[in-house]
Amino acid sequence: MAPRCALRSCRGILRWLPVGFIHLVLLWSYYAYVVELFSYLVVFHVVFFMFIWSYWKMICSSPACPSKSFGLPKVEKEQYEREQSAEVQQELLKKVVLEMPVYTRTAGGAVRYCDFCQVIKPDRCHHCSTCETCVLKMDHHCPWVNNCVGFSNYKFFVLFLGYGFMYCLVISATVVQYFIKFWTKKLIDAHAKFHILFLFLVAAMFFISILCLFSYHIWLIGQNRTTNEAMRAPVFRSGPDKNGFSLGFKGNVAEVFGDRKRLWLFPVFSGLGDGHTFVTRLVHIDPEQANQILQQNGKTPAAGEGAASSLENGVPHMVVVTSEKSGV
Repeated sequence: MAPRCALRSCRGILRWLPVGFIHLVLLWSYYAYVVELFSYLVVFHVVFFMFIWSYWKMICSSPACPSKSFGLPKVEKEQYEREQSAEVQQELLKKVVLEMPVYTRTAGGAVRYCDFCQVIKPDRCHHCSTCETCVLKMDHHCPWVNNCVGFSNYKFFVLFLGYGFMYCLVISATVVQYFIKFWTKKLIDAHAKFHILFLFLVAAMFFISILCLFSYHIWLIGQNRTTNEAMRAPVFRSGPDKNGFSLGFKGNVAEVFGDRKRLWLFPVFSGLGDGHTFVTRLVHIDPEQANQILQQNGKTPAAGEGAASSLENGVPHMVVVTSEKSGV
């Protein structure tokens, strides 16, 4: 038992090494820029502050987990644990899930159940083996923040990338003139040479990598997909649909950043919904349930936007209709 605890402690310490590395780079970059350069400090400090604020919000925000309402009732849970047959367990889960707003399945069509957390996974929820918990609308686990990126902190992660990109851009743009002087041997101060050379190289390197990652996540937001969903399309009862959660560009952006634009640039939570249910373009629910989910996610049907229903094989079939040309 003792070796296992020691191993777990070592793993916990090792997971914080990338975070420590980022802090060392930030402290050094602050010294190299402020001490060696004296211009552009106002812009630099604004971007630096927003970057640090977003980064720490990303580190300190706990990923949202499924509520207890997605756990099996006591009787069904005892029956599930007694059963040895996977087929019988699935039949039990299918009966329970009929009372829940869950519309996605595994690739094989089975109900998504987490044996570790003992909950039926809500739509877009996945289990993180590193955090050892299920995370709502999980995007991925990021070692640079030692945290899971999901419903509760995805906006913080995007802002962290955006301000990180701007931070590297400001440094690169203001240091490049001194970098040129270094190569043309016009920079006399030997002490400053080292800092300016590596400051520019490190900023340029991170600028390129962060720009690629930031651009990718902006594209994901526009499509209303997570990294997991971009790699593997979510499977609904009717089959896989890579655009199943897309509500049009404006609706997709509002789901992450909210409908109060004055809060978009600040690392405070302003997204829509509760992370357990999501408006989908095609789910098997009745119109009343559809309108309830629309209201929960801040999408009350109005003129040009609503939930239309039809019958398909005797099953109510709901389609979210938007006024935008969203391809849904």
